[in-house]
Amino acid sequence: MRPAVHLMRRASLRVRLLVVILTPLLAMGIVLGVWRVGVAQQTAEELFDRSLLAAALAISRDVVLSEGDAILPSTRDLIRDASGGEVFYHATGPGGIYVTGYAYPPVNPDSRATSLFDPRFFEARYRGEDVRVLQVAERITIENLTGDATVTVWQRIADRDAFVRELVIRSAALIGGLLTTLVLVVWFGVKLGLRPLTDLQDAISIRSPNDLSRIKRVVPAETRGIVRTLNQLFGQVESSIKAHQDFISDAAHQLRNPAAAVQSMAEAVRDAPNEAERERRTDEMVAAARSSARVADQLLSLERLRHISDDGHQEQFDLTEHVQTICAEAAPEILSRGVEFELILPEHPVPVRGDRVFIGEAIKNLIDNALKHGGPDLASVLVEMQASQDVVSVSVRDDGRGLSPSDREVALGRFSQVSSNDGSGLGLAIAVSVAERQGGALSIDDVAEGASLTLSLRREKVARA
Repeated sequence: MRPAVHLMRRASLRVRLLVVILTPLLAMGIVLGVWRVGVAQQTAEELFDRSLLAAALAISRDVVLSEGDAILPSTRDLIRDASGGEVFYHATGPGGIYVTGYAYPPVNPDSRATSLFDPRFFEARYRGEDVRVLQVAERITIENLTGDATVTVWQRIADRDAFVRELVIRSAALIGGLLTTLVLVVWFGVKLGLRPLTDLQDAISIRSPNDLSRIKRVVPAETRGIVRTLNQLFGQVESSIKAHQDFISDAAHQLRNPAAAVQSMAEAVRDAPNEAERERRTDEMVAAARSSARVADQLLSLERLRHISDDGHQEQFDLTEHVQTICAEAAPEILSRGVEFELILPEHPVPVRGDRVFIGEAIKNLIDNALKHGGPDLASVLVEMQASQDVVSVSVRDDGRGLSPSDREVALGRFSQVSSNDGSGLGLAIAVSVAERQGGALSIDDVAEGASLTLSLRREKVARA
């Protein structure tokens, strides 16, 4: 059954329509043919039995009229011209006296009879052949002799079967002709009906790879959904290509400056006049190389976020422990700058399900954003995690330069910054993508001093099995 279904799926639309239309018609034709055979058999039996009855009544009448001498020529013609083959007869007069016809007629194997004068049909053997027999008895008077005259007529069953076969063949030829005509009509009709699809295919095939504009060709109502879906797909592909082009352009722009700075500093190290200057320029080159590597890593992270599936890299972990680990790794650098660092965590584990790496990257970016954009007056950074039944949030607050919710579009956009500094403008954009991927959001809190950003994740979304 499965190979047949697979073959149907691979077949052309015209063949599938032909199979779908003709299969019930063929089944109906078979049913109709079987019914027609039964009707033909019943019709032949009724016609031949009536012919036998007509012949028997005519012979009985002639026996009376001729007083047992002979049958009339018209009756002989009736017997000779009987439908479906030769008719045999045997007539006896009163007292069983032979009058005319063939000797030794077939004998009824069933001697029981409902009435002596009722016509009696039965089947018997005559000269090695199966025959259909009719006996008719009638009270007659010949001269002064009164008695029962019996007329027996019979016919070969093979002749009847031949007549039935002829009717069946004619019916089969008629049904076959109708099905053949229907096959041709469906085959060429479907071809004409599918012409708009082939025209649509030709119109799409002549397009260049760069032409992703909407299809505006007039098509039948049944194919408008396909065209609408194609137009949506073209729009998505065009948006994806544009996003890739923008990413390549932005990446080239963002990596050009750090790469040029590293090259320039490397040349400065080579040309340093003394050892102290060489060490100073070496430290600057290492910092520039780290910045360049950080930009490249953030670009790759942002691109990976666009292509991973919703269930990609999902795992269950304790977010409380994860945030504590991230803050422990960031604390030495923060404290080395003379900035106070405080961490507030729930007293219990908060199990979540998500991408551990990207969630950690988003939290690191929030802390890094506070350090880079806090300005010279930055004195403290606070990381606080809160959890409820539905939402878990991680907030990073600082007392630095400050950030207003009205700056959201600029602050959270790619390669954009509210104030110029040595950042790449990708950290918060990555955090936004991570939050949306995990079913949450990144918000800029309205605070009186400094800046506060909160990464919120819906626990139902993250913790699904």
